[in-house]
Amino acid sequence: MPSFQLKKTTVIEAQRLKEQFFISSSGMEQLSPVVKSFLAGSFSGICSTILFQPLDLIKTRIQLAVNIRPGQSSRMITVLQNVVQQEKVRGLWKGTAPSVLRCVPGIGVYFSSIHILQGRFGHTSPVVSLVIGGTARSMACLTTLPFTVLKTRYESGQFKYKNMGRGFITIFKSEGIRGLYSGLSPTLLRDVPFSGLYYMFYSQLKEITRKGSAVESHYPRSLHFTCGVAAGIIASLITQPADVIKTHMQLYPKRFGRIMKAIHYVYQEDGLAGFWRGIVPRALRRTLMATMAWTIYEEIIKSCGLKK
Repeated sequence: MPSFQLKKTTVIEAQRLKEQFFISSSGMEQLSPVVKSFLAGSFSGICSTILFQPLDLIKTRIQLAVNIRPGQSSRMITVLQNVVQQEKVRGLWKGTAPSVLRCVPGIGVYFSSIHILQGRFGHTSPVVSLVIGGTARSMACLTTLPFTVLKTRYESGQFKYKNMGRGFITIFKSEGIRGLYSGLSPTLLRDVPFSGLYYMFYSQLKEITRKGSAVESHYPRSLHFTCGVAAGIIASLITQPADVIKTHMQLYPKRFGRIMKAIHYVYQEDGLAGFWRGIVPRALRRTLMATMAWTIYEEIIKSCGLKK
């Protein structure tokens, strides 16, 4: 009996501490929704990042196939087979650690920024949604680019860093702070339009479907998935060239110090088709990741009592 009472007391105390964390009477009440959005976004990002990391690695390898071994097949299945044969199945998750470290602040900042901007501007028009999504992603990009650089190099298989810490030190010593932020311009050109377009299509499609739904509680999960897939495919197709340029600049910052050099190289080596190298794995990954992240995020904030 005493043991039961102790456990009950412990549970009650834990619940009280949890409530105090999210709701305080000293001004924390205004910050708690942002904290909740950050944590919900980070959690949803971790889940989707780990699950779809192999697609990101395959996309990177496809984009670099011309540089590594001219004439080598860059088909998705062929690249997948090569990775498994040479690096085993676990090789498909190379770069997961920096990806996760990137997504915790990155996706957290993105969703909390969305929450703040939503509260300020609402959903008045598609243009507002476009600006909200793009602005939120800009903040996230600036926060996490060094992790993106490290992740891309891990995935390429051309850099043998012993660990992430050593990787950061090596990049900083040999290339300076510019090395950690290599590819900033194409990253912004890729991620800002993608997130702006994605959020615009996602929110508008969701709003249209909501108006046609008689009972709100019956549609959320299928609605989030359908809107997310449609928005992800459209945004991925539009922003793929910027992703190809970003990959080249982050792997070879000294060779491609400027965007135009990378653009000229890709076009010279592979024509216009080169700008859409890796579109299939990237579209799959970005679409499924964004859909999963938004679905999980929407469910978490709904359970937390936050308004969308």
